[in-house]
Amino acid sequence: MPLFRDQLNRGIDLHTSPQRIISIVPSQTELLFYLGLDDRIAGITNFCTHPAEKVKAIAKVGGTKKLNITLIKELQPDLIIANKEENERGQIEELMGHFPVWISDINNLHGALNMIGSLGQLLSCTTKAKTLSDTILSRFNKFNIAPLNQRAAYLIWRKPYMAAGTGTFIDSMLQVCGLTNAFELNRYPQVNAAMLVVADPDVVFLSSEPYPFSEKHIMEFKAILPKAKIILVDGEMFSWYGSRLLLAPSYFSSIIDEIKG
Repeated sequence: MPLFRDQLNRGIDLHTSPQRIISIVPSQTELLFYLGLDDRIAGITNFCTHPAEKVKAIAKVGGTKKLNITLIKELQPDLIIANKEENERGQIEELMGHFPVWISDINNLHGALNMIGSLGQLLSCTTKAKTLSDTILSRFNKFNIAPLNQRAAYLIWRKPYMAAGTGTFIDSMLQVCGLTNAFELNRYPQVNAAMLVVADPDVVFLSSEPYPFSEKHIMEFKAILPKAKIILVDGEMFSWYGSRLLLAPSYFSSIIDEIKG
C-alpha cells in the first residue's frame, strides 16, 4: 500500500488495508460506522456513544485522555485513529511505538472534510467518504448565513468556567452561524464572572458536553449577564467533526431562530 499521511503530515506505513481499527475519538468512531466499517472496529472509548445500538458490543479502551494501554495492546490493532487535541500526547506517543497511529488535527470545516476524505482513502471506502463530504459541504453552502452582528460566549465547563476560544472547531462553527466569539483568547481559556461581564456577549451558549449544562444553570448566568440570551445547546453539533456534520446546518438554523426570536 502507498504511504499515507495524517493531518500532522506524519507518514503512516501500512502493508494492507486495516482490519482491526481502534478509534479513540468519539466523532471519528461515529464516522467509521457511517462508512460501513462496523466489522473492522476492534475498540473504542467510553465516550464513543454513537451509533448507540452498535457501540455497546465493541471493546472499551478507557477515556479519550485516560486510555487503557494494556487493553489496547491485547486487542492488537493494525490501526489507531486519534486526534491531536482530544487525546493525551504521551499516551499517543507510547502507542506509536507499537502500532500505526493516524492523527487528525481539525479546526474548521475544511479540516473535517479533509479528514473524512483521508480516512476514506486509508480505509478503502473512498466513494462513501466522498459522497458524505459532498453532502456535508452542500448543506453548509445552502446554510451560508449573513453575519448577525452578535457576540457569543460558548461555555464548555463549570467550576471553573471554561470557554471555547479562537482557533477551535467550535469557534469556526460560531462563525458559520454568523456569530463573533466574545472571547478573543486562544483555545479553551479559563474565565470568570468578571471576564464574562467585560466580554459582554449578546448570547451565551451552555454546551451539553463536556460539562452537562442544563436548565438549572440558566439562572446562574442570567445573574451575571442579565441582558444576554442564555441558550442550552447540543455540544455534539458544535464540536463533532464526522458524519454528525450532516445534521449541524439544520440544527444551527434552529439556534439562530431562537437567537432572533
